[in-house]
Amino acid sequence: MCEDHPQHGGMNRRGLFVAGTAAALTLNGVSFASGAEGRVPAQARQGTRETRTVHGTLPPGAPDFVYLPLEIPAGVSELRVAYTYQKPPVPAGTQGNALDIGIFDERGTDLGGKGFRGWSGGARTEFFLRADDATPGYIPGRVRPGTWHIALGPYTVAPEGLPYEVTITLTYGAPGSAPRPTYPPERAKGRGRAWYRGDCHLHSIYSDGRRTLAEIAALARAAGLDFINSSEHNTHSAHAHWAEHAGDDLLIMLGEEVTTRNGHVVALGTDPGTFVDWRYRARDNRFGRYARTIRDAGGLVVPAHPHATCVGCNWKFGFGEADAVEVWNGPYTPDDEVSLADWDSMLVASVRGGKPWIPAMGNSDAHRDPDRIGGPQTVVLADDLTRDAILEGLRRGRSYIAESASVELSFSAAGGRGHHAGIGERLSVDRDTPVTVRLDVKGAPGCTARIVTDQGVLHTAPALPASGTGTVEWRTTPSYAAYVRAEIRHPTTTPALPGALRGFTNPIFLGR
Repeated sequence: MCEDHPQHGGMNRRGLFVAGTAAALTLNGVSFASGAEGRVPAQARQGTRETRTVHGTLPPGAPDFVYLPLEIPAGVSELRVAYTYQKPPVPAGTQGNALDIGIFDERGTDLGGKGFRGWSGGARTEFFLRADDATPGYIPGRVRPGTWHIALGPYTVAPEGLPYEVTITLTYGAPGSAPRPTYPPERAKGRGRAWYRGDCHLHSIYSDGRRTLAEIAALARAAGLDFINSSEHNTHSAHAHWAEHAGDDLLIMLGEEVTTRNGHVVALGTDPGTFVDWRYRARDNRFGRYARTIRDAGGLVVPAHPHATCVGCNWKFGFGEADAVEVWNGPYTPDDEVSLADWDSMLVASVRGGKPWIPAMGNSDAHRDPDRIGGPQTVVLADDLTRDAILEGLRRGRSYIAESASVELSFSAAGGRGHHAGIGERLSVDRDTPVTVRLDVKGAPGCTARIVTDQGVLHTAPALPASGTGTVEWRTTPSYAAYVRAEIRHPTTTPALPGALRGFTNPIFLGR
């Protein structure tokens, strides 16, 4: 049984009940409108503060979300919340305590509703909201009277339970006015139809990152990037703060990393101010609804690090709703190798089943030093440096993934009577038509180029020279290879295993 106890007055002993879904629980409420304080006119309390503290224990097996109702009276100018919880030592291999936090206003906690006012996960121990400002991760706006809900997310719970304490402070005063948000432009100067480099999975102080938006923008420019995408965990609060960091040389798109308990998905390039809910698991059969939310807002649905080993990171929703998949996340590791193999298996299934294919992309998922922004990066062929053009190039898979801006790849196929196709395209020739595949590489000294098809690795070239530049040609037919793609790999460090990726391309499809 979850417990909650008031250390100061105002707690209504209403008992516990399930709210909304089986994965949520509502605690007894905290009221600031009872007792003597509630009988004092609001104007007489200007500048004064009231505090309530609640403590309790969440048991192992607690629901994903536990809501603490707050009865907010009129005349409040600022709301502050601080929380702590105990982290007892646990045996090796046993999960300890981790508790996330966020808040919903008087409009309620309905999934996909309008009540969301912020989330910091486990990155902060306190936050505030008022009309003109809020803690990063939270949405400024008036603290209107009504029933608000603090959302506690017991991410993991130790065997002996998770003791917590929440302190709420209200400051009375004039409500103030909220600033009108401004958003970055959807177009940068660009170079017309060209290859543009981007990193679409980044974190700042607006979720669990340690870098400011200014620092991220500067590092993106230094990494040779043309575009980035804002992707904070479970909040769109950074959207209104990016405008001053965009420019003719850097397109800043807006989104969110929707961080569920069954995997993470990058909402890439959504309309400004779009909030995508995350409070569901695969068993709830709700992901399709929120994938549509992303697309309705103009964005792409991109499952992130699908085979990552962190708690809640492994992708459980399937790929039926995916517009692309993040195959390479940060420094190349064994879980990326698994993601690459899984993606390649999906390619095989798509070409043999006549179904649409899902393009791959790579992002840094950078949070703090020494995480390298633009490592890796997705290089996309787009008609211009605009949100719509970049998203269209990513959606169609006209892209390759590079370890850094020093890596350049050109990949094409030619056959028949002057037919040519590039990355993400189809070379429409008969099954037995000879096809020549050409790969040009720059910036990969000592690396090995491989041609991969639906039949596996069919060609491996000698290691590239110290200049890092070279050309690989290979001949095939559509009857032998339904698609071709290229990989550039570092020298192997483990016998019988390929070296880490330095770059790879989306496929070219062969045949009619």
